[in-house]
Amino acid sequence: MRIFGVILAGGGGRRMGGVDKAALMLGGESLLARAVARLEPQVERLAISSNGTPAAFGLPVLPDADPLGPLAGILAALKWAAPLGASAVVSVAVDTPFFPGDLTPQLCLAAEASPNGAAIASSGKDHPTFGLWPVALAPALAAFLASGENPRVMAFATAQSCARARFPQEAAFQNINTPQDLAEAEARLRGAP
Repeated sequence: MRIFGVILAGGGGRRMGGVDKAALMLGGESLLARAVARLEPQVERLAISSNGTPAAFGLPVLPDADPLGPLAGILAALKWAAPLGASAVVSVAVDTPFFPGDLTPQLCLAAEASPNGAAIASSGKDHPTFGLWPVALAPALAAFLASGENPRVMAFATAQSCARARFPQEAAFQNINTPQDLAEAEARLRGAP
């Protein structure tokens, strides 16, 4: 199985004052740099889904055909990966700097129980932007986005009977939406109680 990866970095960062969250600094590194360092060892090839982030790290930047949120980024990644021979794409959110270092293998194991070979991360709470998406799902995802239905990742994951990869630490999926979240992540890096 050939697994590619995509970092979903297209959010507007409204609760951060409209800044590009991929460029936010945490512990002296951008959130994008942290996501690349964490996901790149887990996948064969890596791309960034963004309509604004410039090319970085020598990685392809995949713009959305339609700005419909994370699912549009996942679709762009599936369309990029399929002709390159990928079996599936693992997606992660750029604003979640502590996601598990074993995300990809755990998603692959969980996906064995899914009729479509798809899986999402769960830690008691579902984290559907952290998922394994077979490239064969591209037509279904394109149709889902074109249908005008709620373009939420969880709605598509449910429609595809995604399996769940269980992770014990909810803190691994702590995301950074506000300045307070960023301060808490900095404190976590410093080992503050």
